[in-house]
Parts: sequence; structure tokens; C-alpha cells
Amino acid sequence: MSKIQYYTEEGFNNLKNKLHELKTKGRADIARQIAEARDKGDLSENAEYDAAKDAQGLMEMEISKLEEIVASARILDESTIDTSKVSLLSKVKIKNKKNGATMAYTLVAEEEADLKLGKISINSPFGKGLFGKKLGETAEIQAPAGVVEVEILEITR
Repeated sequence: MSKIQYYTEEGFNNLKNKLHELKTKGRADIARQIAEARDKGDLSENAEYDAAKDAQGLMEMEISKLEEIVASARILDESTIDTSKVSLLSKVKIKNKKNGATMAYTLVAEEEADLKLGKISINSPFGKGLFGKKLGETAEIQAPAGVVEVEILEITR
């Protein structure tokens, strides 16, 4: 059994939509590829058939993983977020103490993370380093390039 993970309503709906698409369109596409490959003759020497069967296995694994995630997912009500400290779904503005650069991130579940949109995983080094910190506190984050010190400037929902 997988652990419970919290999602925004949008993130949860995206997971469900991806699962639905894999179960319907994805399975139909794979079945068509297998049928086309099977029509090409001897299956013992048919690389196209083997590749389609491998793709089917990978897709079924992904479907299984998504079903497990959706079953254990919980939708978090953003209006109940405590802004006195950094938590899941907090929008946090930070300042790098070394170079003075400011950045803003939203801490989200791993599957919702998208750095381009400013959404970082709660399980990432930055997410773990920021989690539980309060306004004005300094977080020391172990990044690949070394320790980064950031100051918490703002916490909102």
C-alpha cells in the first residue's frame, strides 16, 4: 500500500485524466500496434511485435502505479493552509543570502512539481529544506552545488 499524498484539486484531476487516457486511448493504441505486428508473420523473429508487447507491459505498469496513487490521494483544501510556517501548498518567497536573488515557489506533491510554473516537490532538497520554516528564518538547503542559505521572505496560500 502506498502512502497518502496530498494534491490540489487541479493536480488530482490531472492524475485522473492521465489514468483515463492511458486506460482508453493508450490501451487501444497498443492493441492496434500488436495486431499490426502480428499480421506481419512469424512472431518468433518479429522485433516489432516484441517492441509492442514491451510497450504494453510498461504502459500497464504505469497504469497500475497511477491507480495506486489515485486511490491513496487526498485533495487538500487550500483555504485551510497555515501560513505561519512553510507547508504543503504554501507559496513561499525566498532570498538567496549569498547572491541576493529572490525566488518564489509553491510546495506541491511530487507528481505536480513543475519548475517552469514555480512548483517544487515537497520531497526535493529545496522542499525539505523549506518545510516547517517560519517567516524571517534561514533555511540551509543541501543542493547539488553545495549548501544554499535562503531567508524566508513571505509565506502565502
